[in-house]
Amino acid sequence: MVTEERSAAAAAPQPPRRPRRWRAEPLITAATLGGLLLVWSLVAGSGLVPAYFVPAPRQVWLAFTDILAHGYRGHSLAEHLGASLRRVLLAFFGAAAIGVPLGMAIGSSTKVGAIFDPLIEFYRPLPPLAYYTLLIIWLGIEDSSKIMLLWLAGLPPVLIATAAAVRAVRKDYIHGARSLGASRRQIFQHVVFPACLPAIFTGLRVSIGFTYTTLVAAEMVAGVNGIGWMVLDASKFLQSDVIFVGILLMGLTGLLLDGLLRLIERLVVPWHGRA
Repeated sequence: MVTEERSAAAAAPQPPRRPRRWRAEPLITAATLGGLLLVWSLVAGSGLVPAYFVPAPRQVWLAFTDILAHGYRGHSLAEHLGASLRRVLLAFFGAAAIGVPLGMAIGSSTKVGAIFDPLIEFYRPLPPLAYYTLLIIWLGIEDSSKIMLLWLAGLPPVLIATAAAVRAVRKDYIHGARSLGASRRQIFQHVVFPACLPAIFTGLRVSIGFTYTTLVAAEMVAGVNGIGWMVLDASKFLQSDVIFVGILLMGLTGLLLDGLLRLIERLVVPWHGRA
């Protein structure tokens, strides 16, 4: 009997498979990048702009291979990249470790918000160089002042996004959990924190962007290595090909870090964006 049912099921007409949808976005992205590279090549090769303003792509590539082979100013490219990434990642993880719990506290308590909100809103609009000199006086010219500057730049996005996410949690979720007998710890663990995760990851992505944009300012004072320092040092001698190399490397590593955060977000918050 079972065999007959399986045969009948196999003989029944199967619904047609939907053809795999072709996505045009990767092609559009490739065409955009190719178009920008073509425009860059045409502008550099036209002779209308001096080479020290806009170097040709081939010149930038040769500068990259030279730095890759021989380093820059006594340090290899790996050492420059490693120094910059170390500063960025230490500051970013510090901002995440402080910003997420403090943001949760600010969003949950108006009294805690009354303490920290004015301080954050006061220094957040300040340009980093405005208080970098104070950090150098207090912490010296070594990495401590640089990492602190990056940390201060990366903290507000995490803090503000987390606090706003806590305040935006729907009250009926909390009331429903209470009606089922959940404790405060269980409500936080199973309702509030999971609901805030998408906004927290958004704040983390913005934070690492702010941290990276402050890198040049952090490395410009008494620096001897780092991608930001390499760009500033090359600008003194109008080495625009080296400047382009540094800018492209910072952009690519920033894309990789952001992509890693998005991957972690998809693994930790798989329900985000789905109905």
